[in-house]
Amino acid sequence: MTESKKKNLISVAVCAALTLALLILPTGFEGAIKKDNSQRVKAEVLSVDNSNIIDTGLVQAGEQTCQVRLLQGDFKGEEHSCVNKLSGSLEQDAIYEPGDMALVMVSQSDGEVRAVSSIDHYRLDWEIVLGAAFFLFLVVFAGWMGVRAMLSFIISVLMIWKVLIPCCLKGYNPILIGAVVTAALTVLIIALVYGFDKRSLSAITGAAAGLFVTCIIGIICTKGFKIHGAVMSYSESLLYSGYQNLDLTQIFMASIFIGSSGAMMDLSVDITSAIYEVMQKRPDLSRREAIMSGIRVGRAALGTMTTTLLLAYSGGYIALLMVFMAQGTPLINIFNYKYVASELIHTVVGSFGLVTAAPLTALTAGCILGGKKEQLQTEV
Repeated sequence: MTESKKKNLISVAVCAALTLALLILPTGFEGAIKKDNSQRVKAEVLSVDNSNIIDTGLVQAGEQTCQVRLLQGDFKGEEHSCVNKLSGSLEQDAIYEPGDMALVMVSQSDGEVRAVSSIDHYRLDWEIVLGAAFFLFLVVFAGWMGVRAMLSFIISVLMIWKVLIPCCLKGYNPILIGAVVTAALTVLIIALVYGFDKRSLSAITGAAAGLFVTCIIGIICTKGFKIHGAVMSYSESLLYSGYQNLDLTQIFMASIFIGSSGAMMDLSVDITSAIYEVMQKRPDLSRREAIMSGIRVGRAALGTMTTTLLLAYSGGYIALLMVFMAQGTPLINIFNYKYVASELIHTVVGSFGLVTAAPLTALTAGCILGGKKEQLQTEV
């Protein structure tokens, strides 16, 4: 077994062990789940009664009565009447048709069904199909690297759900926790790509520098722009859930560098890989030539990466932008709205981090990988 294979296997083993540990790690909020005599199960909608729906033309209120067949749980196969209450919100309400699959809550007592109420459409089946298809195409295209990419995806989800979110809810400093989690993910994900070697060191250094700059500038701009963390969706609901002690503004600051961390890793790996490939073909190049090659690659990547951040953050605000145009809102108003300013912080501050990560990655990778006289070992 080559040295490269050993390094890759070590990184995979470490990440796999951490994934298993995170799976069994308690969040500390398991008790928050309400203990009641109810089950949440999949059900098929057999028929609907819309006679009690108040249709105003744009929204619908009242309630919809559905006849459903339970497909899971203790009462599998039974048919019951299900109430679907409508609040008049297009965003929150769900309207069912015969043949739809719904997630319903079955309230029971003494072994009998007392009431059945709808929660939303049942989407788990399609989500599993989508995830399986993504994994399949990833493995077919990228092979063993695809498996490692999927492992990095899983470990990222678990780190956010099992570490970041619980720690923030418990009142730990969101900026510190976010920095620790992001730094750990940066090391693990890049190690899954390269293994624990010199390429990992150069890519991690560049990404870490970009994240540090993003964190500092994000804190400064949040304070300078007078942005309150309540600008985040559902943040007020979090306060009303009994967590009034949380500092939403610090959570918003942490979200800035967490949201741009993927782009930092992407750019750092791109530049490191480019220098590595150049040095494989021309191992006689000097460190200075390797660094300049990395800088030129970084410049080209920055031309699209900053736009990527803009599109990623603005994609969810298309309807809002349409409202501004339809109502003739002046640009001076638009740029002074706090939610617009918050997105500007996300986009521009993230771009500052990219501009920092690119040259530093080129410098680090050039110094570490450049100037070698022997042929670099080929990656598996």
